[in-house]
Amino acid sequence: MIDAVATDSSSTPGNDKQRRTRRTRMTGAERRQQLLEIGRTLFAAKGFEGTSVEEIAAKAGVSKPVVYEHFGGKEGLYAVVVDREMRRLLDMVTGSLTAGHPRELCEQAAFALLDYIEEYTDGFRILVRDSPIPQSTGTFASLISDIATQVEDILGREFKSRGFDPKLAPLYAQALVGMVALTGQWWLDVRRPKKAEVAAHLVNLAWHGLDGLEQKPRLIGHRKA
Repeated sequence: MIDAVATDSSSTPGNDKQRRTRRTRMTGAERRQQLLEIGRTLFAAKGFEGTSVEEIAAKAGVSKPVVYEHFGGKEGLYAVVVDREMRRLLDMVTGSLTAGHPRELCEQAAFALLDYIEEYTDGFRILVRDSPIPQSTGTFASLISDIATQVEDILGREFKSRGFDPKLAPLYAQALVGMVALTGQWWLDVRRPKKAEVAAHLVNLAWHGLDGLEQKPRLIGHRKA
């Protein structure tokens, strides 16, 4: 009976107003996080140019000056969103490289990228768009380079043990990571075949291509230079 009274009392107009006030009153950190999440969703769906500060503010239930106060404008919000996604994906890839066998390392890297696409689809859509803000980092190309750098050392050791020139490891690292990343862009929309099958095919091509690698690759066409 006491519980029923308490429930009835909590639903009075005065208490409803107090609860609404509590729900909408955020700390600065909470408001910043809310704006980041809203911006992330809108940038993924509409792109940078298609998203306005007015729309971000309206979705958050705040005025435009609040967005400017936290990020200095749409460009600042976008830059933070991109930086967070870059770090998330890079951490997922580098954190996955734990195996001892090179083939399993290839599998882990492929799965890490596909996991990110599956779990953080909005973030990946933002990363694969061309950045509208002039900057040396924060683009998909720079992200691929960062991930490839993590793979270079692994390939360098493998090349050296097989008698190949380890100086070529950066070239092959870019090629392998680029192959996985571009396939991931395609898989983002089709989602077929299943993730594990995509990873298996990627590693099949990469591993057996490396397995039959020529120490001095030759051209068979008419063009030799």
